[in-house]
Amino acid sequence: MNISQSITIESKPELVWRAWTESDRITEWFAPSAEIEPRLNGKFELYFNPANKSTMSTKGCKIVKLEPCNTLAFQWKGPDPFAAAMNHEDHLTVVEVKLQPLENGTQVSLLHTGWGDSEDWLQAREWHVQAWEQMLGSLKSSIESGEGKLCCE
Repeated sequence: MNISQSITIESKPELVWRAWTESDRITEWFAPSAEIEPRLNGKFELYFNPANKSTMSTKGCKIVKLEPCNTLAFQWKGPDPFAAAMNHEDHLTVVEVKLQPLENGTQVSLLHTGWGDSEDWLQAREWHVQAWEQMLGSLKSSIESGEGKLCCE
């Protein structure tokens, strides 16, 4: 029942890593506002509606694994329509992102675990399959564009 996706990005692992772990970079491709503290138990909070940080956000989520330029894992809260199923502090799903250097770039592998099996969970999971595909595509196009802070040092 896990979600597993990967994409190859024509960029150094260090730049891809920074795109995931720096607040001012993740807002270029993922969410309009963010608070990320790249350390174990640091914040991994994305705000999809910055005017109201209590809705449509990962407020309260923490980084649970951190191996610089290699592995990042963080707790995840789903969007408001799935909050009843997904957003219980004692049972959050976990997203793990692994970076693998390649000759021509970086392989980004995403694994989203911790899903329940009720109908609400199944709908949330189905939505996230599409959402992660779009997010990884956004990361790739933002970094490979050759413009802005993501592509360059």
